[in-house]
Amino acid sequence: MRSKSPKSSENLLEELQTALSHGTVARRVETLRRVTDLFVGNAVDYSDDHIRLFDDVFQCLVEQIETSARALLADRLAPVAAAPPKIIRTLALDEVIEVSGPVLSKSERLDETTLIEIARTRGQAHLKAISLRRVLSEALTDVLVTRGNADVVQSTVKNHGARLSEGSLTDLVTRAERDDDLATCIGLRPDLPRHYYLKLVAKASSSVRRKLEAAHPEFADEVSSVVQEVAQRMRAAAMNKQTEMARALVKSLHEDGRLNEFQVTSFAEQGKFDETNAGLAALAGVAVETAEIMMIESRTEGVMILAKVAGMSWPSVRAILAMREKLSGGSQTDMLTLRDTYQALRSSTAQQVLRFHRMQQSTNPAA
Repeated sequence: MRSKSPKSSENLLEELQTALSHGTVARRVETLRRVTDLFVGNAVDYSDDHIRLFDDVFQCLVEQIETSARALLADRLAPVAAAPPKIIRTLALDEVIEVSGPVLSKSERLDETTLIEIARTRGQAHLKAISLRRVLSEALTDVLVTRGNADVVQSTVKNHGARLSEGSLTDLVTRAERDDDLATCIGLRPDLPRHYYLKLVAKASSSVRRKLEAAHPEFADEVSSVVQEVAQRMRAAAMNKQTEMARALVKSLHEDGRLNEFQVTSFAEQGKFDETNAGLAALAGVAVETAEIMMIESRTEGVMILAKVAGMSWPSVRAILAMREKLSGGSQTDMLTLRDTYQALRSSTAQQVLRFHRMQQSTNPAA
């Protein structure tokens, strides 16, 4: 620890003893300022014992002082990596956001348990402060997404240091169907899995189309065409390295004669959307983009048509439908009814529907 002059240290010690024993509030505040200066100026040199001593002193001094003084202390200690942990927790738990805010948004000293406790019990201002942290765990973002208002949720989604769980992503994409601003925030995340991106684009384009057509019914056909073209471009832009590798793998398996129904079923059971989609497209003899559109739509008919054309058995179809359901977070489907529907579907009928679908695409490539 850097040495201070004996005279200075003695004066501060005397002042501290006076402030703690019978000093006025003003005396406590001034002493707190000087102790804070001493700590912040030498924090990198202090041992764990020194930090514990400062922790005890801070805890005593913050009792019965005004909000502005506590807020100033929080603002100064929040960026300090070696800040005393007990006083940091005390400040974080403060109900006044001017005090707790800086610590909640910046302090690396604040433990995960305390953050989750505050996120579960405090108001929206506290949640907003937490959402601004440099790093947010999945457990923390789950609470923010569940309890937060629109402002908190958008702030969390915009934070690229926030890790989003499958559950939170599913919830957010569903909410985005009714919130264009949220849809934009989610779509800009670099870590968004492709199947969520595609679902988001499909839903958002539908929402945009409805709004534009309602505002300009005379341009309904043109608006529909433009929106579909934009959606197609966004799907192409969403192609990432992982998707390219998945498609290349399936193409190699298909060319070598190693791609079959059981391999596609295995992909589905492992939750590999891109591999399953490419495999199903190859077996059905359609473009991978065509299969992708049919895979992400909410209804199951498209998948069953592709599977029937590919000659797949029901257990394989069930695995693909289960994967879709898990990835989209949709409501649980009645597999027995779907099984009966699939078994009743004729191969010739599926071929005709697929030919009609291809004809529509060749007539309107943007669709």
